[in-house]
Amino acid sequence: MLKRLLDIAVRCLLIVGFSMAVSPQQQKPAVDQTAQANQQKARALLNQMIQTLGGQAYLNLQNGEFEGRVGRFYHERSEGSTVYYRFWQWPDKERVELTNKRDIVQLTVGEEVYEITFRGTRILDPKKDDDLRIYLARRQHALEIILRQWLNDPGTALFDEGPSLTENHSVERVTIINSTNDAVTLSIDTDTHLPVKKSFVIRDPQGYRDEIAEVYDNWKMIQGVNTPYNTLVQRNGDLQRQYFLSTARYNLAMQSSLFEPGNAYRPTKK
Repeated sequence: MLKRLLDIAVRCLLIVGFSMAVSPQQQKPAVDQTAQANQQKARALLNQMIQTLGGQAYLNLQNGEFEGRVGRFYHERSEGSTVYYRFWQWPDKERVELTNKRDIVQLTVGEEVYEITFRGTRILDPKKDDDLRIYLARRQHALEIILRQWLNDPGTALFDEGPSLTENHSVERVTIINSTNDAVTLSIDTDTHLPVKKSFVIRDPQGYRDEIAEVYDNWKMIQGVNTPYNTLVQRNGDLQRQYFLSTARYNLAMQSSLFEPGNAYRPTKK
C-alpha cells in the first residue's frame, strides 16, 4: 500500500513538473493573440473615428481659417475673453490675431513662437512662460498630428482601454504610444464615433506631472470635415481655456506672408 502511494505521489510530481515546463509555450500564443486582437480593435475604433471626421477630406487638409471667441480661466475663474482669428497651415504653422483690432498677433512656425505688436516682432521663450509651454505641448499632441503622423509610424503602438464614461458620454478609450514613448488617450463617443476628449501627460520644468486635456463638443460638418465648434482646455482637471468658433473654412488660397515673422528680435535677459 505504501509503495502504491509513493508511486502515485511521484507521478503527480512528474505531471505537475511537465505542466509547468510546457505551460509558458502553450500560453504564449494565446497572449500574443489577445494582444493582437486588442490592437486590431483599437485600430478599428480609430479608423471609424477618422471616417466620421471626414475620411480623406480630413486627412488631406492643407490649411484652415477660423473665427471665434476665446476665454481664459485661472482656478476656474474667468480672467476675461476676446475675439480671435486663427490661420493654420499643415503641418506646423499657425497665426492667431487677438482683439477686434487684431493688433496682437501670435505666430508659430515650427517650434518658434513670435509676438507681433505695434512695437515690433519678438521671439517668445517657453522657459519663461508657462502658458506658452502648455500651448507648444498641445501643438505637439494636436489631433491632426496624432492621426496623420503618429498612426503612420510603424513604431506606434495602439491599446484598446475598453468602455468608459467621459463628460457624460459613453465612450471607448484608446491609447496611442509613439516610437518615443509619448502617449495620448482618446475617448471616442460610442454613438457618434467622434472624439469627446483627448488627454496626455507632460512634465513641468521641476519634473512634476501635468495632465493636459481637450474636450470637444458642438460638432459641425464644414466642407466635408467634422469640426468641433466648442473646445475646452484643461490642466490637471482645471479649466484653462474655452474656445467658441463662429466660422471655419478649409483649403484656402492663403498668402505665405501670413506666416512670415519679419525681422524678429529676442528680448535681452534680465
